Amino acid sequence: MATIQISVKDEVVKWRRYLHENPELSFQEVQTSEYVYNLLKTFSGLEVTRPTKTSVLGVLKGGKQSSEKQLTIAFRADMDALPIQEEANIEFRSKNPGVMHACGHDAHTAMLLGAAKVLSEKRDEIGGEIRFIFQHAEEMPPGGAIELVEKGVVEGVDYAFALHVTPYERSGSICMREGVLCASNDDFEIKVIGYGGHASTPELTVDPIAVGVEIASNIQHIVSRKLPALNSPVISITQFHGGSALNIIPETVVLGGTIRAIDPDIRIKAKNYVNQIVKGITEAHGARYEIVWHEGYESVVNDKEAVRITREVAEGIFRKENVIHVEEPLFGGEDFSAIAQKVPSSMQFIGVHHEDFGEAHPLHHPKFKIDEAALQYGVDYFVGIATELCCK
Repeated sequence: MATIQISVKDEVVKWRRYLHENPELSFQEVQTSEYVYNLLKTFSGLEVTRPTKTSVLGVLKGGKQSSEKQLTIAFRADMDALPIQEEANIEFRSKNPGVMHACGHDAHTAMLLGAAKVLSEKRDEIGGEIRFIFQHAEEMPPGGAIELVEKGVVEGVDYAFALHVTPYERSGSICMREGVLCASNDDFEIKVIGYGGHASTPELTVDPIAVGVEIASNIQHIVSRKLPALNSPVISITQFHGGSALNIIPETVVLGGTIRAIDPDIRIKAKNYVNQIVKGITEAHGARYEIVWHEGYESVVNDKEAVRITREVAEGIFRKENVIHVEEPLFGGEDFSAIAQKVPSSMQFIGVHHEDFGEAHPLHHPKFKIDEAALQYGVDYFVGIATELCCK
């Protein structure tokens, strides 16, 4: 099994810290992609291109000839950050106010850069082709992955692989699941339009706050009363805005939320029920409504054979006892689904927590941080997969 060299390990940490200090939001990864592009250009044997304005593709064509079928595989890392003000107690905190790598995409990018460097130095031992996809805009639907798929980045690819960090497992472990890994995600915005007036005469108004509260309450009944318990989605109301004075019933209120579903049929049913509830309640009270849907990502579905490959590699790197089987799908969304729909794929979660951190802050938290020792495992994982599939 290939192992990372100490010099590369140090570089991976350096790259990750630079990226962490200089985060950029989705579709704005100009400096990030330029940094990745320039680094890849220094690695021997890589063909480096820019499929989109803020993404990078490195292609390594192996120099080893074989009579057997040679595979084309792809590794993907996302590069964008989140609109969060960092509060983590680290020396290399974000220099961009209100922007933070709170989802570990800096680590994803650094690990794949490390793998690209190691594998570029092994070019003569590699048969087939390896594509290193550095993707923009995972955090903002419609996402960067679908754009790269449309650009043909995964055309002819036999298998695709990705890692995502998880703060809930310690560094040196990896979480694996076959089949559905992540949920689909659809967001909604509901404007309730009533008839405002003085708070002392509510009978002369159509109170959008009262109507909005009823909508929010009834949406919760979709999961508990309208859909099967064993296949229920998660539906959350996350915003409720309205009113500007204590003695005025406003003209409008706005509600917002999200639906996360594993089953595509349940996803459609849940959306239909939201539409029905909003329409029925507003009409019953003489109000009007506008509803806007922001359709998100499909579910990430891991291919059986691709997972078998990654599990065997993981057991060699992390040891079998540190390869954790994930029992249930996760309800977070991931746009790697666009790639997994086109290519047999395996996306898994690598542990990045250290006991010295104390409490494990979740993804998208302002105090989120990772144990950088996990970066070595991530590089070795990608190199191990390439060695297994392209170095025989």
